Amino acid sequence: MTDDGFEVGSTIPVAANAAPDAPRRNRPRFDDLPVPDDTANLREGPDLHPLCTGLLPLIGVWRGAGEMVEPGAEDPAAFGQQVVFAHDGGPFVSYDSRTWLLDDGAVTGPGPRETGFWRPQADGTLEVLIVHSSGLVTPFYGRARNLTSWEMETWALVRTETAPSVERSTRLYGVVRGDLAYVDEREYVADGMAPFASAHLTRIAG
Repeated sequence: MTDDGFEVGSTIPVAANAAPDAPRRNRPRFDDLPVPDDTANLREGPDLHPLCTGLLPLIGVWRGAGEMVEPGAEDPAAFGQQVVFAHDGGPFVSYDSRTWLLDDGAVTGPGPRETGFWRPQADGTLEVLIVHSSGLVTPFYGRARNLTSWEMETWALVRTETAPSVERSTRLYGVVRGDLAYVDEREYVADGMAPFASAHLTRIAG
């Protein structure tokens, strides 16, 4: 448990130091779009929208490792992850997460993906919409705890017939000592609220 309240699994490797050229790197972009493309580097592209100022510490490309515990599983499963927070000058921040499965540090295949938007509101609340490759759509409501951490909880969920039977979810994100950490807790139809995933990510661009 860190001083910021983030509990990271004991077998999660501590992310390596941020790439020394991270400030010069960005997500791939297309320069021929008729409108500004997303940028994950605040030194490039359009200005960050004033409503998104509170999300400024998140903007960038983050990569590291984590653990997740599926319902009924005895042991956590390790995964690698890349998260991109980017913007195009609009009143929202785009979010993209890719994971890959790990076995003793070796990549065994692709894992779940997520995409969505973080939408800060003028009253200080935060709307976060996330679509999961597993068939879930989770709208979260939350707010900043301080300048570098954000907590949120679902107010409703939409799931396909083949999606996991998630009833409720909470998330806590934070920039801790320059790295990005998060904890994802979920409640299932047959189980109470419990930790589902956590990860420790290092900035590699932005």
